[in-house]
Amino acid sequence: MYSGSIVAIVTPMLESGEVDFPAWDALLDWHVAEGTDGIVVAGTTGESPTVTIDEVVELTRRAAARLKGRIPLIAGSGTNDTARSIARTRRFAEAGADAVLAVTPYYSKPTQEGLFRHFTAMAEESSVPVILYNVPSRTGVDLLPETAERLAAHPRIVALKEATGSLPRLKELRERCGEDLQLLSGDDPTAAEALLAGASGVISVTANAAPRAMRELCAAAATGVAGLTRELDARLQVLHRALFVESNPIPVKWAVEQLGLIRGGIRLPLTRLTADGQNLVREAMRAAGVECAL
Repeated sequence: MYSGSIVAIVTPMLESGEVDFPAWDALLDWHVAEGTDGIVVAGTTGESPTVTIDEVVELTRRAAARLKGRIPLIAGSGTNDTARSIARTRRFAEAGADAVLAVTPYYSKPTQEGLFRHFTAMAEESSVPVILYNVPSRTGVDLLPETAERLAAHPRIVALKEATGSLPRLKELRERCGEDLQLLSGDDPTAAEALLAGASGVISVTANAAPRAMRELCAAAATGVAGLTRELDARLQVLHRALFVESNPIPVKWAVEQLGLIRGGIRLPLTRLTADGQNLVREAMRAAGVECAL
């Protein structure tokens, strides 16, 4: 159900920081035309800490109307407060999300039992499928494979975005969860190997700037052609790395701006990409065959 190149899409903003809804509509159309397999609204790359719940509802509502069910629409509803996460899940589902993405509760640092109860409570109250999201480098808490195995038994918990970049972790998850839990890479630099090892897709930052190339990579991996998959990935590796030269989504928002798709708005505490970072990202885009409009 959730496979291929799923973009963790940026949130277009005016220079003032207001959400640019006309640019949002155009950006969605562009991703559909480029072959993107799914959209994640208000993930980390969409500046989830600073976009308001009302803004996410409107982004989701407009995306649902625009996409018309052609590709899955996933909204980031997870927070470090279980009750608030449940409330967000309800509102985003009502706005038209096909599924929600639930990050591990950051800062609070719950135990594995706390994680199990948190995600179970979200799934029990959700009317749409729940995709777990494990990114310990940002949250300070790691959803361990044994806990993922327990959660996979819930009928509404359908997938896990695993962003550790660990292939041994992916293998263990596959062995423990089998077909009960789809695995999605959340780490672009290791996504190709994850796909070849059994992940069904990638929730990608790079797909914001190179959606067609990421779609082609995923399609090659789905056919099991390892040589072509690695060849396509080799062209993108410099871009994968450059898009994290500063904290995500700073570099990728600048990259999408250079494609002429969005303006330069970003919300504090994030700041515009530095001149040195711009040079690195521009060279990486060129090396990956991504043509800038600006």
